[in-house]
Amino acid sequence: MFKRGCGLEVLLVLWGLKLSWSCPHHCICYTAPSTVSCQAHNFLSVPEGIPADSERIFLQNNRIQQLLRGHFSPTTVTLWIYSNNISYIEPSTFLGFTLLEELDLGDNRHLRTLAADTFLGLSRLHALHLYRCGLSALPSGIFQGLRNLQYLYLQDNHLEFLQDDLFVDLHNLSHLFLHGNRLWSLHQNTFRGLGALDRLLLHHNRLQWVDRLAFHDLRRLTTLYLFNNSLTQLPAECLAQLPALEYLRLNDNPWDCGCRALPLWDWLQRFRGSTSEVGCREPPELANRNLKLLPRDELPSCSGSELLHQSKSGPRAGNDKVSLKKEHPRSHKEHPRLHHPLTPPSPLPHPPPPPFSGSAAGTGAPTGGTSAQRPRNCTRLRSRGGKGKGQNEVHTLKEMTDKEYSVPESASGASKYDHGSPNSAPPRRKHKCTPRTSVRPPSGVQQANSWAPSYQSHQSLLLLYSVLGVLGSLTSVILR
Repeated sequence: MFKRGCGLEVLLVLWGLKLSWSCPHHCICYTAPSTVSCQAHNFLSVPEGIPADSERIFLQNNRIQQLLRGHFSPTTVTLWIYSNNISYIEPSTFLGFTLLEELDLGDNRHLRTLAADTFLGLSRLHALHLYRCGLSALPSGIFQGLRNLQYLYLQDNHLEFLQDDLFVDLHNLSHLFLHGNRLWSLHQNTFRGLGALDRLLLHHNRLQWVDRLAFHDLRRLTTLYLFNNSLTQLPAECLAQLPALEYLRLNDNPWDCGCRALPLWDWLQRFRGSTSEVGCREPPELANRNLKLLPRDELPSCSGSELLHQSKSGPRAGNDKVSLKKEHPRSHKEHPRLHHPLTPPSPLPHPPPPPFSGSAAGTGAPTGGTSAQRPRNCTRLRSRGGKGKGQNEVHTLKEMTDKEYSVPESASGASKYDHGSPNSAPPRRKHKCTPRTSVRPPSGVQQANSWAPSYQSHQSLLLLYSVLGVLGSLTSVILR
C-alpha cells in the first residue's frame, strides 16, 4: 500500500498536480500554475493557509466582508474575489503586488468607496473589474500608474460624475465599460489620455450634455454606445474627432430634430459606419421620425431668436482651449475650401453704417450697386501664401462656424443668407482690393462742386443766344 501511494504521488507530480499539504480546508490546490480554488463555500473571511507561492487564487461566490494586508502573497498573478460581501479594502492590501495581472472585485455591492492608493504600484495589471460595487464616486489618482491596463470594468455602479484626467495614465486601455451608471455629462478632459481606446460603452446612463471636445484623444475608437440616455442634442464636432469609428449607437434618446440638429444630420449623411436609428421626439411634426433618414428640406430652419439661444447655450468659451480670434472683425472670412452648411450663423451686431452716399436715410440697403459689406482693408501687408491660411483663421472656420458671419437683415426682417433654406445663396466673398487712388476732397465738397459744370453751360448758352440776336439785328440793318 505504501509503495502504491508513493507511486500515485509520483504520478501526480509528473502530471503537474503535486499534492499540497498546506491547502486551506474545503479548498482545492494544485500546481502548474500554483492555484488555490476556494469558490462557493460561504467563507465569511479569506481562509487561512493559502500557500505563499500561489499564483492564482479563486475566492468568488463567498461571503467575504474585508480584504486586509497579508491576506495574499505578492506572487499572486490572478485574483478573483467577485460576488462576495466586501465592504472595505485596506489601502495596502495589494502593496508590492508587481506581478498581479488580473483583479476581479466585481459584484461586491457594499463596497461603495475606494481609497485613492488602493491600486498603487500594480504596474503589470491589465484587467480590473469593479462592476456592481455600489461606487458613487472615484477619487482622483485611483488609476495612477496603471499604464498596462487594457480592460476596465466600471459598469452598473452609481457614478454621477467623472473627474478630469481620471484616466490620463491609462495609455494602453482598449476597453472602458461605463454603462449602467448615472453619468449626466461628459467634459472636455474626461477621457484625456486614452489614445489606445477601442471600445467605449456609455449606454444606460443619464447623459444630457456632451462637450464638443469630449472625445478629442480617442483617435482609435471603433465602438461608441450612447443609447438609452437623455440626450436631446449631440455636437457633430465631437463625432468628427473619431476617425476610426465604425459602430455608433444613438437610439432611445429624446432627440430634438429642430434646426440645431443640422450638424448632426449632416455628419450622419457622411458617416460610412454602422449606426442605429436616431428617433426624433421634437418638434411634434417630426416625432418618431429617424433623423438620419429625413430629407434636408424637412428639417426646420432656425429663426433669429433660436440662433441667439443656440449661441448662448453652447459650451462656455473657457472650456474650449482652442486658439481663436473671436472678436477681431478681420477674422470673419470664409475660406473657399471650407463649407459649413451645418450650423446657421448666430446673429452678431451689425457693422456701423457706411458714410452717407446718397442712399435713403434710415435704411441699410445699398444704392448704386455698392455692397453693404464692410470695405476690405487693403493697407495691411498680406503674404502671397493664399487666403485663409492663418492658424487662428482655420480654427475659427472649423470650430466656431456660428461666429463667422454677421446676419444682415433686409427691410422685411428676413435673413439675407438663410442657411436653413436649401435654395438660399451662400454668403458672398468679400470684394478684392481696388487700386489705390489719390486722396479726394471730402464728399460734401464734391457734392457742392458737382453743380459747377451745369451752371457754366447754362451761362454760355445764354451768351450765345444774345450774340446771335445782335448779329440778326445787324444783318437786317445791312440788307435795308
